[in-house]
Amino acid sequence: MNKIRLTMAQALLRFLDNQYVSVDGKETKFVQGIMGIFGHGNVTGLGEAIERSPGELTFIQGKNEQGMVHAATAYAKQRNRLQIYACTSSIGPGALNMVTAAATATVNRIPVLLLPGDNFASRQPDPVLQQLEVVSDYTVSAVDAFKPVSKFWDRIVRPEQLMQAASQAMRVLTDPAETGAVTLALPQDVQAEAYDYPVAFFEKKVHFIDRRLPTPESLQRAVDLIAKKRKPLIIAGGGVLYSSASKELAEFAEAFGIPVAETQAGKSSLPWNHPLNVGAVGVTGTLAANRLAAEADLIIGIGTRYSDFTTSSKSAFRSEDVQFVNLNVSSFDSFKLDGVAVTCDAQAGLQGLRYALAGLSYHSGYGDNEVAELKQQWDAEVDRLYAAEHEDGLAQTRALGVINETLGDSDIIVCAAGSLPGDLHRVWRSVEPKTYHMEYGFSCMGYEVSGAFGAALAEPEKNVYAILGDGSYLMLHSELVTSIQEGRKFTVLLLDNHGYQCIHNLQRGHGSDGFGNEFRFRTEKAGGLKGQYMPIDFSAHARSMGAATYKATTAEELREALLLAKDEKGTTLIEIPVVPGTNTSGYESWWNVGVPEVSVSDKVVEAHKEMKQNIDAVKLI
Repeated sequence: MNKIRLTMAQALLRFLDNQYVSVDGKETKFVQGIMGIFGHGNVTGLGEAIERSPGELTFIQGKNEQGMVHAATAYAKQRNRLQIYACTSSIGPGALNMVTAAATATVNRIPVLLLPGDNFASRQPDPVLQQLEVVSDYTVSAVDAFKPVSKFWDRIVRPEQLMQAASQAMRVLTDPAETGAVTLALPQDVQAEAYDYPVAFFEKKVHFIDRRLPTPESLQRAVDLIAKKRKPLIIAGGGVLYSSASKELAEFAEAFGIPVAETQAGKSSLPWNHPLNVGAVGVTGTLAANRLAAEADLIIGIGTRYSDFTTSSKSAFRSEDVQFVNLNVSSFDSFKLDGVAVTCDAQAGLQGLRYALAGLSYHSGYGDNEVAELKQQWDAEVDRLYAAEHEDGLAQTRALGVINETLGDSDIIVCAAGSLPGDLHRVWRSVEPKTYHMEYGFSCMGYEVSGAFGAALAEPEKNVYAILGDGSYLMLHSELVTSIQEGRKFTVLLLDNHGYQCIHNLQRGHGSDGFGNEFRFRTEKAGGLKGQYMPIDFSAHARSMGAATYKATTAEELREALLLAKDEKGTTLIEIPVVPGTNTSGYESWWNVGVPEVSVSDKVVEAHKEMKQNIDAVKLI
């Protein structure tokens, strides 16, 4: 057998450089490069390999370990999970900084390969700098913290273990259902140890991602149930987009007259102005979709995991005879809500279900204009929100209206946390698929800037916009510098409402007077953080890092800044002060957040009673 002597780190890079995926006969190079921050735990091992023998892998220097993993996650999300970046860090703080982002990738079912440095396998220099010593179990290191947030985890303590570990890592990274963060812990000394690897380990490997077909039996069960129902509602989740099934979704809905509601991950599956697209559903849903959900006798979930925001904490579906048909590539999700499970790829499932139903001449029982009237009413509400003026300044919904009207149909927006995901889910008018990039599986503050960089890496020919609040920007903005370094432009639209206003609103909606969520100066006499708003010059901050900047306080200034930003060559930030509390809310939805039964505040006690009433009314499914 032909062999080649390489260090474990060199062998890992050579292996990754030769991995490909194939979907529908189209072959794609899977690993595009490595994002990293070097430290003593990886610089002389993996760092040396990247410097001297990277192959065709590109190295991108991160500025914050969490941020670079978010960027890698967004890249994979935008590329429909068919291409990835790996991420490497030193041991200790560098590694642990990646844990939050690892969880974000896993919750969202996005493949990302993490290569943190680890303790010396030999243990001879112990304890080394940044080593976590667990006296009760000396085999535990900081990298063990990745276990609960990884879909696959392994520690390579001998160089020959790489072959099995790398193969298993690829199995999970290319699995359409069970993918997420994959962590290979790389001890500092083992990275540099050499082994005679078989040449076959480095040959080109194509991983075929076959579309999982529904079984005839599961299709028949779904058809039998659908045929009995008069008011079905489709809920389109992220699986529709990952399966590239927008065309099949439209054809299915049109064939049988079934309205389509969208989750955060599924938004942009259909154009906003499609006659059967009734918009967002659930806690952040439209009035049209939520009313249809409440009356539906059947929910057809396609590629959704039914989060509490999608189901309004299971209060969205109020019909006594409501049942569920779930098309999902994940059996875990397809069996939720006691539904008829059709475990399959979304595109293949929709095609099979449409063919099976067509033979029955099935059509929904909605009135001639029932769906159209609800949609028309909601479109008028969005027009009102987009035009809303406020005497104290720019309303958040007005700002979003200007942005939506000024951006192009193919421009990509990226968001994750705060009140903006709710507004965007309700009112943003997406035209083309994959232009609405929302991380709402984990709703991780700080994803937005890093995610926009990742999206810009994935689609450099498109304009990418990070839409975020001041709270998320302050939490993590480091990869703005990386975007400038790499020459990958995106535009940050920073809506400044002086704090964590989304949670401030949630507090006040459940009996609180509001506490600890606004960016105000401390005034002891007033009882804490109740002074004036802190004046933070976000434009100056971004400009100091090399970004072009603008500030817009009116709708006219915002429109002008957006047009000027399009002509900028590099990453740009537009600071947009908005009036706190001018976001959307309600529309016949509810969210169970838990309210104290006992409190010195009568308002809290009353809010608890209201919560109990809502819980008692929930259909147990």
